[in-house]
Amino acid sequence: MTDPLATALLLARNGGPKLPATAGEGLTRDRVFAVQEEVAAKLGPVGGFKVARPFGAPIIIAPIMARDIYQSPATIKLAAGEEAGVELEYAFRLIAPLPDPDAPDFEDQLRHAVELLPVFELVQSRLADPKGANAALKMLDNQLNGAVVLGAPCADWHAIDVTRAEAHLTLGVDTLLDGDAAVPGGDAFATLCALARALGDHCGGLHPGQVVITGSLNGLPWVQAPIVAQGDIAGLGGVSMTLV
Repeated sequence: MTDPLATALLLARNGGPKLPATAGEGLTRDRVFAVQEEVAAKLGPVGGFKVARPFGAPIIIAPIMARDIYQSPATIKLAAGEEAGVELEYAFRLIAPLPDPDAPDFEDQLRHAVELLPVFELVQSRLADPKGANAALKMLDNQLNGAVVLGAPCADWHAIDVTRAEAHLTLGVDTLLDGDAAVPGGDAFATLCALARALGDHCGGLHPGQVVITGSLNGLPWVQAPIVAQGDIAGLGGVSMTLV
């Protein structure tokens, strides 16, 4: 039986009304994940996952649709007057089967099963008030994921310290980041490990070719088209996105 919240999210993605804040009242984590599964079944395949480790709260997990993943430089169309968020992030792409999370050397195996990429996440929402929505409603809406733009991957990334970042970000003529940037959760690889241990077979599980994004290095600035975003993470490379 289809959950009415899944139906509402799918309608919102097709230009229908956005979900009100009241849709988040009484949402359980189990229902959030069940709705994510229903939406992914309609819009999939799943191309990756968005993950965060908020202090003192359960891990945040949201699928990213393969249809919403682009290669840099990317051009992405927004609706007239639409606001979208731009986040520069560390991401990992699985290049080998996921090792057994219960293996004693799981983290070492996983380190050699992924490549590292600089990415942009485009934050878009099917919610009427995404900035004021509660945590459960945001996760119901795939944590406000709209798109991901991939920079060039680095397979030999192990000398890069992903507990910190030196990065540069411009949005149009404005420089939003130029130097040291805090890594969400303090360690991007630890965030990947946490997802791999928690995900199980949710939305099909994690498989080679899929991407995991680990959180914004620059907060969440909201912009409107037309605008060009240029990002760079030292030692890793750049990523570019044009919003039209």
